[in-house]
Amino acid sequence: MEGLLIHAVLRELEKELPAQNLGLAFPEEGTAAILLKGRTGRLFNLVLHYRPPTPSLALEPGRLQGEPKTPFQRQLQARVKGPLVEASQLKLDRVAFFRFAGEKGFVDAPPSVLVLEATGRNANLLLLDEEGRILGVDRVITKEVNRYRELRPGLPYTPPPPYRKLDPRTLAEEDLLPLLGKPLKEVIRHVDGVGQELLRELARRAGLTPETPLDEAGLGRVYRALKTLVEDPSLRTELSEELRRRWAEEEKEALRKPLLEALDREIRTLKARLGDYQEALERLEEAEALRRRADLLLARLKEVPKGAEKVVLEGFDGKPVEIPLDPALSPQENARKLYDRARRLEELAEKALDLIPKTEARIRELEAEKERLRTLDLEGLLALAQRPKGEKGLKVGLRYTSPSGFLVLVGRNAKENDLLTRAAHSEDLWFHAQGVPGSHVILKTEGKNPPLEDLLFAARLAAYHSKARGERQVPVDYTRKKHVWRPRKAAPGQVLYTQAKTLFVEGLLPEPREEA
Repeated sequence: MEGLLIHAVLRELEKELPAQNLGLAFPEEGTAAILLKGRTGRLFNLVLHYRPPTPSLALEPGRLQGEPKTPFQRQLQARVKGPLVEASQLKLDRVAFFRFAGEKGFVDAPPSVLVLEATGRNANLLLLDEEGRILGVDRVITKEVNRYRELRPGLPYTPPPPYRKLDPRTLAEEDLLPLLGKPLKEVIRHVDGVGQELLRELARRAGLTPETPLDEAGLGRVYRALKTLVEDPSLRTELSEELRRRWAEEEKEALRKPLLEALDREIRTLKARLGDYQEALERLEEAEALRRRADLLLARLKEVPKGAEKVVLEGFDGKPVEIPLDPALSPQENARKLYDRARRLEELAEKALDLIPKTEARIRELEAEKERLRTLDLEGLLALAQRPKGEKGLKVGLRYTSPSGFLVLVGRNAKENDLLTRAAHSEDLWFHAQGVPGSHVILKTEGKNPPLEDLLFAARLAAYHSKARGERQVPVDYTRKKHVWRPRKAAPGQVLYTQAKTLFVEGLLPEPREEA
């Protein structure tokens, strides 16, 4: 969740403070909901979702239910008492603080502070005392994990590392001058509170694309759009026809670029091999010379000194010939060694004669494929990732067959993860190991409901092809592909998702093995 979105939630919450705390509920292991009655009489829940990879903060109506499911949640229920008197944010970072006043009673509950770190895969929730000492934490962080700070009970709380960015609430238009001539997507690096999602909304409001180089007029449009984003950071989807066309072109280029790069890599490899084959042909003369030397050695055995490193013999044409020797070998063995070298060179040349036309033909095919790629529309580019196994052309990802016969695709790198997820059917199932880097796994169901053994098969593939490989209990999230999206201009393979369920599996490669 991005900083300006958190800021908007806190701004709405501040209107109700101080708010009476009516108790906590825990709908799931990674979610805490505090039922509040605001000073206007409004009844609502402050919902903190604090588990990676998609933490969030929201104000929701009604009354949520759920008993504590973890020791940390039981600690929250016991310690978070009294009215909510303050809600604040660390600059526009994804860190929010909620201070509760405590309450008097048979056993007094002292004031406490909840800290939500909505920082993607590093998300966490902490409970602090008045002095800022950690009383409890959902995910303990040790020095082995993070050298900058530890998060464990008993230690003073240390916020995430400081940074320097422009505050969109107070910046002036001239503060954006460092962006002059740079693409709009550079805003993320310079302006606080704006991430990939809000970048897309900012571009929409400014009438630009994330790749648009900013001139002076563009900077003015971005400045005005930023100010509206501060007041209302809600995300919208409508685009003008011009923007829709330009963004579609960017989408095609994002898909086309890795495909062209893969073809270029293969062409470079084939051209290097072609050079080796040409060199093998050129060395045929060297093979003939080696054979003549070997013949001469055998014809002049008595003239070769024992243990010599070289010898000069009269050639068959009457001219002297110098022959290097291995002093540890006899003249016959030196001759055999020369014959062997000559035979290897001849075999390589013979192989090269067969491979040169095939390699040249393959290079022509790949060059033609490059030209075809440059003309494909979006649907055609997406279809490349889903070619049947036997069809010529690019094949993206590892392929497995589930126990019930469903195709399972596994990305081998960030670009393949991106292509597989983009090209998947909206009703296919998408899997990823929770909270760690790893492959995107697609179970090709196209809306069918596979049995549990197929779900576990795909989940184990996701666990095995991740940083959790080999672990005994790996949480793997899965959801329909339609609930997975890549934020605008995010790095390849980086996605957000909703409505996920979690399976716990071993990080071991399941059977059956990879198809090809």
